[in-house]
Amino acid sequence: MEEHRGLPEGSEVAGYRLEREIGRGATSVVYRAEDLRLGRRVALKLISPELHDDDAFRRRFVHESRIAASIDHPHILPILEAGETDGVLYIAMRYVAGQDLRAMLDREGPLPVPIALRIAAQVASALDAAHAHDLVHRDVKPANILVVGGADGDHPEYVYLTDFGLTKRSLSPAGFTTAGSFVGTLDYMAPEQISGSPVDGRCDLYSLACVVYETIAGGPPFERGGDMALLWAHQYDPPPALSERRPEIAPGVDAVMAKALAKRPEDRYASCLEFVAALRSAASVPGPPPAPAAAAPELAGWDESAPPGPPFDDDDDEW
Repeated sequence: MEEHRGLPEGSEVAGYRLEREIGRGATSVVYRAEDLRLGRRVALKLISPELHDDDAFRRRFVHESRIAASIDHPHILPILEAGETDGVLYIAMRYVAGQDLRAMLDREGPLPVPIALRIAAQVASALDAAHAHDLVHRDVKPANILVVGGADGDHPEYVYLTDFGLTKRSLSPAGFTTAGSFVGTLDYMAPEQISGSPVDGRCDLYSLACVVYETIAGGPPFERGGDMALLWAHQYDPPPALSERRPEIAPGVDAVMAKALAKRPEDRYASCLEFVAALRSAASVPGPPPAPAAAAPELAGWDESAPPGPPFDDDDDEW
């Protein structure tokens, strides 16, 4: 698919004035924009016109964006509005201050295990909430995880999971939006997405396990020289032991990761939070105390000084 060319700054779309581009992927461009009706700043994602012309995609996008917007969860980036106008599909989201986990890992490298697990627990909570509404994210990756300053010393990171506007209903054909086209990113893609089998929340659990592996080891579990070799590895190769990359980690962690990265969904954990709890136990890392009621920070804007990296990334691997 040809890269979305975007619109000039200053353009108006559905009551939003585009201020500047803040992210770009194969199928969309994200702008910092002003909501002209309410005088607030938002992140406005404009979808490629080619996808607007796909009737099935357009209907699914609008329907599922609205479902995602109805999920009130502290670790899901709020969707303010989604729809279409003048041949443009758009989704307006809260505009937050912080950086994505991809930029964080690129800057800092592997994270201490307690930090990795604090981030994982918040993502897991968001995913389990989505799964309870019969939504499967299907593209869990570091670029879709925003990390901002937390409420206090016991909760130094606050996490938002983004890009729920391009999810797909569970029990539908797994990876395909158009003929021969995957939704997802190969480094984190579950075997059932690759094979075209039906997916449910355990698909996201697999992707979350790949992300957790990378935050601790410094790279995803499967690193191969080409896409086909990577697809094969996800489907058939056993995941490398995390303790081989971080020898100081308790050996029991390897068994937890192996279960979360099992090839068959029924062999994985029943929920994302169950996986993180098992990981905490194996690593002997206690959970943080309960967060204060107003733990979610007040977020006014994207941090202009944060390292480069798009705050919202839909750079799916397409086939």
